[in-house]
Amino acid sequence: MGGSYVQQLHSSKFLVVMLLMSASLLPSCSSRTTRRFQFNIEQKEVSRLCHTKALLTVNGEYPGPTIAVQEGDNVEVKVTNRIAQNTTIHWHGIRQVRTGWADGPAFITQCPIRAGQSYTYKFTVINQRGTLLWHAHHLWQRASIYGAFIIYPRLPYPFSVPIQAEVPIILGEWWNADVDAVENEMMMYGGGPNASNAFTINGLPGPLYPCSLKDTFIQPVEHGKTYMLRIMNAALNNELFFAVANHSLTVVEVDAVYTKPLETTAIMIAPGQTTTVLITANQDPKSSGMFAMATRPYLTTIFPSDKSIAVGFLRYKGTRNRKMELPTRLETLQLDNLPQLEDNDAAMEFSKNLKSLASPQYPCKVPKKIDKRIMTTISLNLQDCPANKTCKGFNGGRFLASMNNQSFVHPKMSILQSYYHNLTAGVFASNFPEQPPKSFNYTGVDPLTEDMSTETATKLFTVPYGARIEIVLQDTNFLNPENHPIHVHGHNFFIVGSGFGNFDIARDPARYNLIDPPERNTVAVPKGGWAAIRIKADNPGVWYIHCHLEEHTSWGLATGFIVQNGPIASQTLLPPPEDLPLC
Repeated sequence: MGGSYVQQLHSSKFLVVMLLMSASLLPSCSSRTTRRFQFNIEQKEVSRLCHTKALLTVNGEYPGPTIAVQEGDNVEVKVTNRIAQNTTIHWHGIRQVRTGWADGPAFITQCPIRAGQSYTYKFTVINQRGTLLWHAHHLWQRASIYGAFIIYPRLPYPFSVPIQAEVPIILGEWWNADVDAVENEMMMYGGGPNASNAFTINGLPGPLYPCSLKDTFIQPVEHGKTYMLRIMNAALNNELFFAVANHSLTVVEVDAVYTKPLETTAIMIAPGQTTTVLITANQDPKSSGMFAMATRPYLTTIFPSDKSIAVGFLRYKGTRNRKMELPTRLETLQLDNLPQLEDNDAAMEFSKNLKSLASPQYPCKVPKKIDKRIMTTISLNLQDCPANKTCKGFNGGRFLASMNNQSFVHPKMSILQSYYHNLTAGVFASNFPEQPPKSFNYTGVDPLTEDMSTETATKLFTVPYGARIEIVLQDTNFLNPENHPIHVHGHNFFIVGSGFGNFDIARDPARYNLIDPPERNTVAVPKGGWAAIRIKADNPGVWYIHCHLEEHTSWGLATGFIVQNGPIASQTLLPPPEDLPLC
């Protein structure tokens, strides 16, 4: 029953995908197409794992509807808030060239959409193609408010393999508890959050969880055919491994940027990242014709974690046993190629092997020289418990997180609005430290004996239009070294280097890849290591930089940067729209 329902759901979405694919092959006209969508933020009763609860959704769908457009389209999404809480939507990875008002992070580029009100996000998809995602960007609402954002290219794909079908695969998390309550308890007492109860594939946990046989994603395939899996990590607090039993995957795109084809048995994908792979149904289907696709966490944290596995299936068409019962035991799934929970080497090797396509048609425009290098530590922190308060962090303290010892505090009004109207006093400061306040053995110190306190403030840094900047992201041992997925809004960047241990300015830049580094919008900074990214700051506005583990963002692991207007009109931020929400 669950399989047929999922297949019907997938078929309806797939029809939209195929129609847009056909349209993308037609000659383009000179005028841009405007595609309009309606998002209603509303609650719906949803059942998973023997629990039924009111879930925040878009249009009553979980996951939310797929937005499918063509490269070059204008996009308008009218979001109507039908819940009691404020909300916003972020189009993760869309560059928002000159349209920062449509980026979505609450109190960064807009005030939230209040209950009963609407806001229309308007932007143009410029020189981007591939798989992205959209999600709520207020508090922890993206736990269930998320969906695929697919951009079909003007030109044919840069690979010749015929594609039988394109399949969105959205990885997520499910809580039996109310997610607002989980977040509120974490912030009230300063402890780590309760872990989710399951991982999901397209909103479905699969047969290894209670009451979930019917809630299993099943994708029919034909022997000998090749399929495109558009994989998105919409999980709230977990990097994830993904693999398909007995099949290899060929990566052809990450974060809506083509890559050199990379054959692998598994991928590691951080929250906010996307990975598009090709998979050929080339195995002997035998009697069952069922092959598990599975995701489990890549675990680097000391905080409570869900260590379970979500499972879906490829089902080969035409096999004899069409009504096979789904397995409910992990050992029967033949998932030898799914890395173990703490496999740092597998995660690092996968990331290191990704390379930009760097072809004449799709060149790699990495800045060879830089105007400024910024180095920032990425830390978990521990504050003393305030007087007359109860705290549940380590040793009775409160957990925070920081960049260069600055724990980011969201202001009460939009930073972009205050910047645009030159009303910045009391909202933010432009003096984010561009180097660590103190140099030390970042990844070698005893994680529990150092002073792990931090400052709380709303600080950003400012760069002129067109500046070529390098940001070195350095993990620390405070409390525990972790892998941190850092997302930069408004820009793609190039990961020119990474490694374990401390960044060495005398040694490491000489080893940078300045030929074909991967281009992304979210980088997984290695546990106990560093990553160097290069950005051309050619998009005027205010742009958020933050960890995409939501617990860390809530604790303050964030900053932002302002790109000043350029000298000509086409290099300036557009005026705010008339329906921009007020605080």
